[in-house]
Amino acid sequence: MTDAKTILSLPTRSGLQLHVRPAEESDETLLAAFFDKVSDEDRRFRFFSAVPHVGHEQLDPLIHADHFRSESILAFDGATGELVASGILACDNAMDTAEVAVSVRGDYKGRGVGWAVLEHLAGEAQKRGVRRVISIESRDNHGTIELEREKGFAVEPVEGDPTLVILARSFR
Repeated sequence: MTDAKTILSLPTRSGLQLHVRPAEESDETLLAAFFDKVSDEDRRFRFFSAVPHVGHEQLDPLIHADHFRSESILAFDGATGELVASGILACDNAMDTAEVAVSVRGDYKGRGVGWAVLEHLAGEAQKRGVRRVISIESRDNHGTIELEREKGFAVEPVEGDPTLVILARSFR
């Protein structure tokens, strides 16, 4: 099933076909329900707080991207049409460094969804001329750190906070 708003299809390494499109203001309710299906631990890693439900304040940047300095995408299972991942790319004002964050629904983990969305967002950063993409992670988020390292991200310490690390990938 293809949503009329689908911008592109992304295959995952497991063969799952993702249909990806930019998030819109009208997606707030959809995203809130999506984050209810993300594990408590993954929500904590994504928002750096143990929120039981993601509210408007956390969703606002996801539904109001400017599509240049910031991009927010939704990835749907091509077979079922269900929202399975959300990703955001946020560039600094100089368009030198961009931060990326990806969340995957719990029952879709291990199927290459995070891998495909991360690669897509890194490619979008590179197209915009960004020199480096970073992801700020809890040191406890071993799965994501390993995935990002497999994608060419290098681990850097966060000065003053031993609980976090920066994973960075440079393009030039």
